[in-house]
Amino acid sequence: MNKLFLVAAALLMALTSCQSTKVKISGRFVGAEADMVYLEQASMLDQTIIDSVKLSEDGNFMLQIDKVSKDPSLYHILYDGNRIPLLLQGGDHITVNSAGNVLRNYEVKGSEESELLHEFNHSYVEGVIALNEVMSELTANDLDETKRQELAVKYTKLKNEVKQNQLRFIVEHKDRIASVYALYQRLPGDANLFNGNSDVIYYRTVAEAIAESYPESLYLPLLRSQIARMDAQISLLSQVKTTSFPEISMPDMYGKEQSLSALEGKLILLHFWSAAVGNSNSFNADLKKVYEKYHDQGLEIFQVAIDTSKALWINTIQEQQLPWISVSDLKGELSPVVGAYNVRSLPSNYLIDRTGNIAGKDLMGEKLEEAIKKNI
Repeated sequence: MNKLFLVAAALLMALTSCQSTKVKISGRFVGAEADMVYLEQASMLDQTIIDSVKLSEDGNFMLQIDKVSKDPSLYHILYDGNRIPLLLQGGDHITVNSAGNVLRNYEVKGSEESELLHEFNHSYVEGVIALNEVMSELTANDLDETKRQELAVKYTKLKNEVKQNQLRFIVEHKDRIASVYALYQRLPGDANLFNGNSDVIYYRTVAEAIAESYPESLYLPLLRSQIARMDAQISLLSQVKTTSFPEISMPDMYGKEQSLSALEGKLILLHFWSAAVGNSNSFNADLKKVYEKYHDQGLEIFQVAIDTSKALWINTIQEQQLPWISVSDLKGELSPVVGAYNVRSLPSNYLIDRTGNIAGKDLMGEKLEEAIKKNI
């Protein structure tokens, strides 16, 4: 009897273990013409559609996925052009329902993290919609100055309320993965969570709490990297010279330290790129033509590689025979210059005039040449 019990218990444990990686999502969508529901997995770098299903005649659907992490990770339900964020972990059985406007009306049940995410997202989306409505009024052509000022005050007040609610949610739920999602949301046209460099305190608060609640979460290294980058950026910005741009001092391919400030008094094209990106050859070929044309007139190129492979970086410099200053700290996207210069994509550049002021950003082709001619 005992042996049978042990065998049965072992089988039950094995079955439970297998089931713990499965997630079932079901629900109903009505009030829209779309008839397909997609499930998207969101990684650090991209989003991938991993499943889809057609709605039944009455709007019902069901999705099931396997090999889901035991710790919550981000997925999206895609329906009618809308993204519904979910935090899924193995063993979840979730229902998602909506009638009419999906983002405003959807409901989630069956997952504590997804329900928290819905709580945040619902409030945040309503805030963004309200801000967009005020902005539409602000940009109307027939608006008198008094009304414009009233709307501007209204917009600022509403924006602060949305941000305060966001920060309140992050602090109250700092040990939940939903707070990580909330950390990375930004209002339209706003690069900061709240107040620029002081934002790091919120990242640090969440990281410390997540380390206790989900010590193996894949989002913990992301948070720690972000904190390291922000700390480095604060340190770098403290070195800002009277020329109004942050100093960059990094080794070139020979290990010699090269400083951006050493080029003061010249027209500088500060260029960010990556040898690992496939389009580097064509962009550098265009830059070589510009360099050959204007170098003798005072143009210098200070090129910063956002890479981690020293061999690839050096080989690319040699293969493409790049004639200007090329440096890298080999920290890739974790390099403090990425944050200090707000590099969002590669390649990216700044044109710094002879007095040390920014004369242009992300200039390519004819626009770059025009700016160089104007400032040379």
